[in-house]
Amino acid sequence: MELMYEKVVVIGIIVLAAVVCILFYSQKKTRVKYSEGIKAANTGRLKETKAYKSLEKKYLVLRCLLIAGIIGSIVSSLFLVARPYRKDDIYSGVKKRDIILCLDVSYSLYDLNYEITDYLKEVVKGLEGDRIGINIFNTSTVTYVPLTDDYEYVLQKLDELSEYFVLQKEYQDKYGEYIYIPDELLEEYKEISFKLDYYDAGTLYNNRNKGSSLIGEGLGTALYSFPYLGESDRTRVIIMCTDNELNARTSQVMDLEDAAKACAQNKVTVFGIFPRQEAFYNPEEYDYDSCLDEFKSAVESTGGKFYVRTVDQSVSEIVQDIQKQEAMLVKVVMSRQTVDLPYIPFLALIICLAFSLSAGLVLQR
Repeated sequence: MELMYEKVVVIGIIVLAAVVCILFYSQKKTRVKYSEGIKAANTGRLKETKAYKSLEKKYLVLRCLLIAGIIGSIVSSLFLVARPYRKDDIYSGVKKRDIILCLDVSYSLYDLNYEITDYLKEVVKGLEGDRIGINIFNTSTVTYVPLTDDYEYVLQKLDELSEYFVLQKEYQDKYGEYIYIPDELLEEYKEISFKLDYYDAGTLYNNRNKGSSLIGEGLGTALYSFPYLGESDRTRVIIMCTDNELNARTSQVMDLEDAAKACAQNKVTVFGIFPRQEAFYNPEEYDYDSCLDEFKSAVESTGGKFYVRTVDQSVSEIVQDIQKQEAMLVKVVMSRQTVDLPYIPFLALIICLAFSLSAGLVLQR
């Protein structure tokens, strides 16, 4: 225990000692003043009686208690004014995470993407201090939500993405098998296509020349969406969802392996989510195991973890597990906190007051 204003106690005790000395001296002087004069007869015999001696002892004890109580009360008050305290070192986690959700928005992944965005709405509501961003990619990448801690805005954009994936599903279910759209479905088809073009205009830019599902460029763009790479003290994470069905018609600016190496070099951890085999698109052209192994290897090279969305492992379980990963731990910060300790001097004050009041009341009788 320490005292915040230690001088108060020192000065107070010196003043108190001086006052006690002055009172003691003045009382002694008063006794000397009345030592002469007419004395009552036979007081010596009175003082030798048991009753007198008993009362005298009682008086001295009560007087000592009264004086001790008053002095104790003053000293306790001095300690309260001096503010006793202790210093506690508080180790707390400060949330400083940057999280980018990187979604391959190929039409083959609408179910998985919808699940992720729908569940992330609840995750975002519980965030505090983290920044979150969203990138969507196919041929090219769109920074759909730049890194922000404006969670209301993020929730709004997640709602919009959910609607986008619902439209993708409707489009695939109704028109995916048609080479030519029947006249009776043409108006509805144009309406859905118009809505989808809002998103596809960015993610399918130069699609005829470059191809689609450029996984490496999608991951690389997400990486370079983080500001001040290599300088930030924030934990950085990319949650990436793709089936890794690369359909490039020209060489990529950055392939998946290069993008993963760049993430590892810049201390950015990637967590990958892959569709189950039953939902894998175009298995005649793409080998499921090859696509899975390549994506898994890239993810794990960054220190992250790879997940397959199966019937037994839901998206909610995957995201919850990602949040528990060591790579997601926040920085531990030590802060020193001052805690007041008034209890002991306050209790001493109450006890001293009780003694002095009790002694005073008995002496009055």
